[in-house]
Amino acid sequence: MTTLASGYEPKDFESRLYAEWEASGVFAPQGDGPAYTILLPPPNVTGTLHMGHAFQHTLQDALIRYHRMRGHRTLWQMGTDHAGIATEMVVSRNLQIAGQGETRDSLGREKFIDRVWEWKQQSGGTIERQMRRLGTSGDWTRSVFTMDPMASDAVIEAFVKLYEQGLIYRGQKLVNWDPVLKTAISDLEVVSEEENGFLWSIAYPLANGETYEHVEHDADGNETLRETRDYLIVATTRPETMLGDTAVMVHPEDPRYTHLIGKTVILPLCDRELPIIADDYVDRAFGTGVVKVTPAHDFNDNAVGHRHNLPMINIFTDDATVNDNAPEQYRGLDRFEARKVIVSQLEAAGRLIETKPHKLQVPRGDRTGQVIEPYLTDQWFVAMDQFARRGMELVENGSVKFVPPNWINTYRHWMENIQDWCISRQLWWGHRIPAWYDEAGNVHVGRNEAEVRAKVGDIPLRQDNDVLETWFSSGLWPISTMGWPNAELMQERGFDQCVPSSVLVTGFDIIFFWVARMIVMTDHFMAEGTPDAERVPFRDVYITGLVRDKDGNKMSKSKGNILDPLDIIDGISEEELVAKRTTGLMNPKMAAGIEKATRKEFGGGIAPHGADALRFTMAALAGPGRDIKFDMARCEGYKNFCNKLWNATRFALMNTEGFATTGAPQPKTDAERWILSRLAKVSAEAGEHFASYRFDLLSQALYEFAWNEFCDWFVELAKPALAGSDAEAANSTRHTLLHVLESLLRLLHPLTPFVTEELWRHVAPKLGIADTSICVRRYPQAEDFGAEGYASAEADIEWFKAVVSAVRSIRSVLGISPSKQVSLLFRGGSADDAARIAKFSAQLTFLLKLERIETIGDEPPPAAPAVVGDLQLFVPLEGLVDLDAERARLDKEIAKVAGEKDKSEAKLAKFGGNVPPAVVEQERVRLAEWTTKLDALQAQRARLG
Repeated sequence: MTTLASGYEPKDFESRLYAEWEASGVFAPQGDGPAYTILLPPPNVTGTLHMGHAFQHTLQDALIRYHRMRGHRTLWQMGTDHAGIATEMVVSRNLQIAGQGETRDSLGREKFIDRVWEWKQQSGGTIERQMRRLGTSGDWTRSVFTMDPMASDAVIEAFVKLYEQGLIYRGQKLVNWDPVLKTAISDLEVVSEEENGFLWSIAYPLANGETYEHVEHDADGNETLRETRDYLIVATTRPETMLGDTAVMVHPEDPRYTHLIGKTVILPLCDRELPIIADDYVDRAFGTGVVKVTPAHDFNDNAVGHRHNLPMINIFTDDATVNDNAPEQYRGLDRFEARKVIVSQLEAAGRLIETKPHKLQVPRGDRTGQVIEPYLTDQWFVAMDQFARRGMELVENGSVKFVPPNWINTYRHWMENIQDWCISRQLWWGHRIPAWYDEAGNVHVGRNEAEVRAKVGDIPLRQDNDVLETWFSSGLWPISTMGWPNAELMQERGFDQCVPSSVLVTGFDIIFFWVARMIVMTDHFMAEGTPDAERVPFRDVYITGLVRDKDGNKMSKSKGNILDPLDIIDGISEEELVAKRTTGLMNPKMAAGIEKATRKEFGGGIAPHGADALRFTMAALAGPGRDIKFDMARCEGYKNFCNKLWNATRFALMNTEGFATTGAPQPKTDAERWILSRLAKVSAEAGEHFASYRFDLLSQALYEFAWNEFCDWFVELAKPALAGSDAEAANSTRHTLLHVLESLLRLLHPLTPFVTEELWRHVAPKLGIADTSICVRRYPQAEDFGAEGYASAEADIEWFKAVVSAVRSIRSVLGISPSKQVSLLFRGGSADDAARIAKFSAQLTFLLKLERIETIGDEPPPAAPAVVGDLQLFVPLEGLVDLDAERARLDKEIAKVAGEKDKSEAKLAKFGGNVPPAVVEQERVRLAEWTTKLDALQAQRARLG
């Protein structure tokens, strides 16, 4: 083993260590311990590692490394998602950039898919390479891509079985439609934000000479208008959709319109008669209490249309231009152009009553930014009623647990308000729907065309052009990655050991879209007779928050606050930053946001922090279910933490040159017994925090132990023994120093794997440890350290620490140099204090640079005081400070505090009976604080004479 480098430079060892780990096979399931499995939520092959990935992957890797060290047969199932829409967009954009005149449509389906596979092979592994850089210890040899043959077989089998069971069907329904991509999209791919628009009020004439009395009142109920009207006023934010109106609607108990229910109106510009229907969906208090019903272009109207058997008139083509169902003059117009024409014509016809600004929620596709159109089209659906009931049952009976448990409410809300699931997409890249149509339009479903032909014979068949949405294949992820439905593959990949997996770590935003669907799909395809607890995809669902910037804003390119995890890990030079801007990978605003956020620049770029610092930051911020406010200042602090650990290891190695030992230490000093007791307690805490997924508390406990108790106090406490004449105590201290350090590195390893492995390789040989990697070492347990009888040592050392801290505080306040010798006087205290003074006098003298220690019974000379319990401490000031200057300083401070005390007393004297009790009590507390402080200052001043 080479000498440990003098400085902490993560780039010198992180990539090397990861390559060694992967080559050794340590990430594969090992041994015969209990199974512990995590399924990686498969990232899109189009993506790169973002802060959300870095956060969730850190937590999953920590769990995997911890359980591997606990002796579990661990599997972190790796994989990636084909991401149908995103991938098609990327490859289409690449074709455009290439400038060869090729497009998706000009290539045709087969050649375009060939291009997608080429792109996937060349670029699709980017995120896996980035995950390795973060330190993720997954079994890459088992990695699954959702379009791999094994996964694809599972998708086809599931579709066919569900179809045969009547749970998949094809029908015409309203879906979210992206008119640019020309496909249905899921709710998760729709972003609704408030935008400025208009509300148009339009007069719909009553047919057949019908009229009604319209009356208006002011706020006091006084009548302000009464007139006879032969029209109803409806308001809309989308006047172009009136071309598809099939009714107007009022509340059944609205007295203004009850006599008109069942009558008709004339649809302006179209001359169609529409029925006036009644439905309690209408809000009588909003507007005129009359609304238009467009069942083919509004989800709420669609539900009304089904309740009232209304016609469904689709007026748009797949690119959102007006189709042949509308009057001829509007056909071929873009929907927004049609809006302008219709508004203009309504105004000319005297039918436009009012136009006013209006804020509304506008749904846009998250990839194209285009306004999403509710669109009536033929799609494939999964009937969800049965699945929803079963999905709730499995959560309610505890087969699946949510952490934190309050997220079950979100899950329940989705399942109780579930709609049938649209699973088809009008794309080419993805799992093509295994359905074939004959010339009569009949559908035939089978695992392949040969299976269908075995049923229908040699007739012309055309396969469905659509593919399944990626959430369908992702919903099968827990079983498709384990070889289902192939019995041989299931045995080979350990289906029975890995399903259910132990925990799913995911964000709250996909509880319904992914978590719920995995629960119901896994349950549905498990073998008959399997108990509920074994029918689920995972036992725990640990829900994380979203990663935001330090101000709580969502990270986005438009905000310029994106942080690339690899730029934080490896750093980025000014030239690289400029290159990212000029190549379009990073817009100037984003670059400026990064530079501002890091606060630590070199040459205009970002300083490297290493993977461990980023990982520890993520874990430390991982409170239960909360959004994560990522602050680079924290990351900088945890880089310093890694550096502190590095320096403490160098201290241990330098003070144990030529020393080697084996076995557990037999401590000779109280300092050793104290640190072993603290080590046992923090080991117990670590296990508890891992079990409860409290990574924030885990990080805090390990940080406090490593930085304060080991690196600061124990290293300090070890120095007197190491430098003393007692060889037995010195060697015992060396043994304990190495033993605790090695244990600490193991405690920290799941969070900071690289630095702990690098340091451990220098420490382990001194303890006779034969293991080749910290990865396979046992995770520390409280019982490992035999510290049950060390309570008295803990109390003694806590006393010792308090005395040392008090004297150092006096030195700091008075500006006394650490190298300057001082005297320390004790007065009062208990018998225990007296015993401790005698026991630790040599160590106190060594650490505090004491000239003498003395116990006194009388008043001390002029001195700076401190108190430890009932024990009084004094550092005589003669020769250390200018006594006249100190007297003057104290007189000034006494006058200031006395003035504040007088003000508080005066304020209390003026308070009358009308002053709130809380205010009075607050002032009394202040007076007590000022009085205590004044008494202490006056006592200190009296000692100076």
